[in-house]
Amino acid sequence: MDPYDIILHPFVTEKTMNLMEKNNALEFVVRRNASKKTIKKAVEELFEVKLANVNTKITKNGKHAIVTFAPEVKAEDIGMRIGIF
Repeated sequence: MDPYDIILHPFVTEKTMNLMEKNNALEFVVRRNASKKTIKKAVEELFEVKLANVNTKITKNGKHAIVTFAPEVKAEDIGMRIGIF
């Protein structure tokens, strides 16, 4: 499956910016039927990085995935690449 079909767009708020700085994590809006394994595979393929953890939550705006990067990867660097800053 194409990673662009799973990851819809980054979700950027003040809370997610703090999450990026403190927990080395980013939040994305994903397809509602995407599993944690497919989300992890899609993010690793898109950004060519390793992930430590994937958490999901369903809100009224859709399904969100909070991906925590491995210690050797900086979430700020990924944020720069995708244009969060």
